[in-house]
Amino acid sequence: MTGRVAIVTGGGSGMGAATARLLAQNGARVLVADLNAELGGAIADEIVANGGEAAFTRTDVSDENDVTAMVATAVEKWGRLDCAVNNAALPPDSAPIVDLDIATFDRIVAVNLRAIALCLKHELRQMTSQRSGSIVNLGSVSSIKARAHNSAYVATKHGVVGLTKTAALEHGQDQIRVNAVLPGGIDTPMIRAARAASGVTPPDEFGLSLFGRLGTPEEVAEACLWLCSDRSSYVTGHSLAVDAGFLAR
Repeated sequence: MTGRVAIVTGGGSGMGAATARLLAQNGARVLVADLNAELGGAIADEIVANGGEAAFTRTDVSDENDVTAMVATAVEKWGRLDCAVNNAALPPDSAPIVDLDIATFDRIVAVNLRAIALCLKHELRQMTSQRSGSIVNLGSVSSIKARAHNSAYVATKHGVVGLTKTAALEHGQDQIRVNAVLPGGIDTPMIRAARAASGVTPPDEFGLSLFGRLGTPEEVAEACLWLCSDRSSYVTGHSLAVDAGFLAR
């Protein structure tokens, strides 16, 4: 990854932060994009302090103007865009469909699905001009397996896989690869909040792992790194589960 230019959305915490760090450790120049300037800026500063190359841009991924500016920032700063990890997302909703709050539904769709489409649109435009690139979209085990009371989240994560496959089909001839990573139960702020709300504390309280533990953000980051790198050069249109066997059940 030495000298490659990468964007990581939602790069201020959790899996996004772990991915930004790992890409930088492997030589990439990383643009950390996040709505939270304090968190995102801190990750970029940390990377630089550890000898890497990074910058931060405040980005609302559901706003096309922000997404356009995000890609332009990477290109203006480093001249190109080699890979992107579209990680930013909102946590699951928690009501049955009959009690659906349409405002909540619309907001989750805007951040978890519409934003993926917007990021793909502008990342692919740049990569097409280069005739090279790799994009990783963060889905979820909910991209494959539904869960009650998570209708908006499940619908958007199913949609991420559809967008991934479509983009791969459209841009294979441009030598651009588009894949998805589907995390299972990963120890992130989102999962910790759900654990606190549930009042249950064992590490496998949601039945998410065959290993009896939650995964780490770094384990997801390793999958993202592999898909961004030339080591996965013959892989596109694929959804890679990082789920400790959850989908095998």
